[in-house]
Amino acid sequence: MDSLIFHNGRIVPLKEVRLSPGQVGLLTGWGVFTTLRIYRGLPFAFERHWKRMGRDAERLQLSIEYSEETVRRAVEELARANHRPEGMARVSFVKNSGGLWSQADDLPPTDLLIFTRELTAWPVSHRLRLQPMGIFAGGQYAGAKMLSWVPHAAVLERTHGEGFDDALLLNERGQLAECTSANIFLVREGRVLTPPLSSGCLAGITREVLLEVAPLAGVELVEQELTPADLSSADEVFVSSTTREVAAVGTISPNWTYPAPGKTTQALENAFTNYVHAYLDQASLRT
Repeated sequence: MDSLIFHNGRIVPLKEVRLSPGQVGLLTGWGVFTTLRIYRGLPFAFERHWKRMGRDAERLQLSIEYSEETVRRAVEELARANHRPEGMARVSFVKNSGGLWSQADDLPPTDLLIFTRELTAWPVSHRLRLQPMGIFAGGQYAGAKMLSWVPHAAVLERTHGEGFDDALLLNERGQLAECTSANIFLVREGRVLTPPLSSGCLAGITREVLLEVAPLAGVELVEQELTPADLSSADEVFVSSTTREVAAVGTISPNWTYPAPGKTTQALENAFTNYVHAYLDQASLRT
């Protein structure tokens, strides 16, 4: 994490930031967040991230008293202050009051925290393992990107300890849902399949972009319920996320191996890269 952060309207040294010990969001994970890629000093697809945070905040009864443009500018200013033209940013809204143990009467309804850092190093070919009962798709907050992220973070830490890059989570119905921090895609005879949001997966921003650009690349990409049995008939597998973009999967433990990257994966990776460049060119004209 970089040495300067943005906290409630100010860029300050990380070591000087203080959060209330009675902050309900800190104590219970009551808040929303998103992770952004920074290219050329600009937050990619910020408006998509902002829209998703707004939806999730409404589900969590969380007040966001900032405008989209104010937070966008804050990310850009922090990236400049940290000399981080290429990297990643984390934007979090943390609820201050509520519940029996809160003591934040003199604070705003939510704290805004923005961090930046260097990119995470991911392998060229991912190694995944199956994780049964990894997601409860029937839950009220299924698919919400909220601060209460321990179920995913704990699985990822354990998975890394076992020598894998990520876990492929199954929901309570035994269906493929997502990885701990990425969406999953199967390629079968040139057609790309990805679990629907009803599986409990996150509405990933890269996933959203791929659904839009795939037809332009001559690739059919559809949402479809999938199970581990579908892994046996897949020709390629890849994941998508903000930090990984489009990343090939080489193996899924215990039984599956794939070419990495496959031709369809490469085609979508190129289509996504072209979209990023076009977006940044347009964003540069607005600044």
